[in-house]
Amino acid sequence: MEKLISYIKLSKQELEKVIFPTKEQVKNAYIAVFVVVTVVALFLALVDGTMSFILSHIM
Repeated sequence: MEKLISYIKLSKQELEKVIFPTKEQVKNAYIAVFVVVTVVALFLALVDGTMSFILSHIM
């Protein structure tokens, strides 16, 4: 039982060391991820459309 109590105390101490992001940091990260995903999706759509166009004219 003493090991469990020690584990819980150490876990609590470690959680106190954690620095959680602010709302502004979370918002900025969300915007960055959204922009990158959108750009990659548009690029892949462009590549897919180009390849479809080229292959449809070859066949």
